[in-house]
Amino acid sequence: MTIKRGVSLYSFQEEYFLRTMSLEDCIAAAARIGANGIEIIPEQSIPGYPHLSDEFIQTWHGWMKTYGTTPVATDLFLDTKRHPDRWLTTDEQVASVRQDIDIAVRLGASVIRAIINTPPEVMEQAGPYAEEHGVRLLLEVHAPFHYTHPWILRHLEVMDRTGSPALGFMPDMGTYVKRFPRVVSQRALREGARPDLVDLIVAIYDDHGDTHGLMDTVNYMGGGPVEVGLARQATHFTWNDPNNMLDHMSRIGHIQAKFYEMTEDLSSEYEGNRHIQDAYPVDSVEQVRRQHVMFERLLGQPA
Repeated sequence: MTIKRGVSLYSFQEEYFLRTMSLEDCIAAAARIGANGIEIIPEQSIPGYPHLSDEFIQTWHGWMKTYGTTPVATDLFLDTKRHPDRWLTTDEQVASVRQDIDIAVRLGASVIRAIINTPPEVMEQAGPYAEEHGVRLLLEVHAPFHYTHPWILRHLEVMDRTGSPALGFMPDMGTYVKRFPRVVSQRALREGARPDLVDLIVAIYDDHGDTHGLMDTVNYMGGGPVEVGLARQATHFTWNDPNNMLDHMSRIGHIQAKFYEMTEDLSSEYEGNRHIQDAYPVDSVEQVRRQHVMFERLLGQPA
């Protein structure tokens, strides 16, 4: 299997939100990096969502041709959709997913990332519609979830029972955070966290210790809101053995290569904008460029 490289335009969220980069700018940046696969969050990036105009669709496919890029994936959300006084019913959630399948088809994407909290019964009922339209509906495996988590096992039961080729997984590399992200601990220090408690949290995480008691420990040691908040974040990062993906390779059709920082020597430690924007200018394009230089080296591809 040939591994192909792409960029989730979510990577450029800082610049897109501040309007220093347009949607076309984001696509052009990915192309310059040599990451020709495009993943987009329609809800975030497309004016008028969920109603895409014919004019936008024509412009979108024009960009793909101009920059030599390919629509690969779209991202769907259910947690952002609710009535003022209640959550969506199962039927309403299925209808929402079907709507997102229609959008992916119009954009030319063959993969849809289903947010982790998508219920298994919704995936099961939407699966035939996805299969009919040639689209794979992939559940993101996002920290702190993993492949033996009860929620993921419920989804596995549906996949095994239905045998639907449209259903599968999309691993998020946030489940393989081996060392506590430096940008996160440094942000806490800038916000006044006690260095000794920051060091304790980082050390326990990096040693793959029990992080779930950290909030209580930090509280008992006199930590305040910043330190307790950092300890809480330590429970949202996870380190798992990457080999645990091997049993599910037939179901994996896309990977979100999340990262928090790329240093200048190209070692990977970037969904990192939110952790540095208080102190430094954010350059998401440079961060993504560095990551793809690393990918080129690991994949043996010419620079």
